[in-house]
Amino acid sequence: MSDTPQERAPAPVLVISDSAHNDPIGLEPCPVPLRHLPSPLFSAEEYQQAPLVLLDDRSYTGFTLRHMPHRLGLIIVGADPDDSTVYHRAVNLGAEAVLRAGQDLSWLHLRLHSATDCRYAHWDALLTGGPADPPPPASS
Repeated sequence: MSDTPQERAPAPVLVISDSAHNDPIGLEPCPVPLRHLPSPLFSAEEYQQAPLVLLDDRSYTGFTLRHMPHRLGLIIVGADPDDSTVYHRAVNLGAEAVLRAGQDLSWLHLRLHSATDCRYAHWDALLTGGPADPPPPASS
């Protein structure tokens, strides 16, 4: 018996990093399921089925040796804030965005939730005023 799309568990976000660090991008804690794999070990199927792929820029060479096709939802995360060459590498891969590890990752967290259809969003934590508080007035 095969699973229908509604019964199958959603694919996790794929984080490609050859770093030995457990959280090379700085996403912890994050309720979205993440699958961390070094560049030689992820499968083409995992790459294509992931709702979003985060590539640690330090793994760029190993990733390019895999000759993966361009895809929507590829985000490059650069470790060196002074390395402007990361943008050239991102264009070569057809990346959607370039982020810097350690910077404010609010946009990335929202993108993770969007890519996974907000299944894992803890809205109480994401909304600063709490769920019952109205937004501040536009003008005083």
